[in-house]
Amino acid sequence: MNRSDFEADLLREGYRIFYGGLRASEINPDHRHGWDARIMVIAGEITITRDGKAETFREGESCMVPANDPHAEHSGPQGVAYIVGRRAV
Repeated sequence: MNRSDFEADLLREGYRIFYGGLRASEINPDHRHGWDARIMVIAGEITITRDGKAETFREGESCMVPANDPHAEHSGPQGVAYIVGRRAV
């Protein structure tokens, strides 16, 4: 899925779109969000760890993090830029 298709899909599904990122090798330890999140990497990479399992996402890849799902984030050596959709639960 390309960036414009991803954004259109987010809007169709009731998500609000935000743009963000993390600096090189930045770590967000275990935390939760009070909303569903869908993320597409537009530059760099991010590793998301859930239930002890780490999964890395690179440019053009996406994932979903359900509301209240505990997870940690770790950006790659170049940092990460992403599009994120947030939807209230």
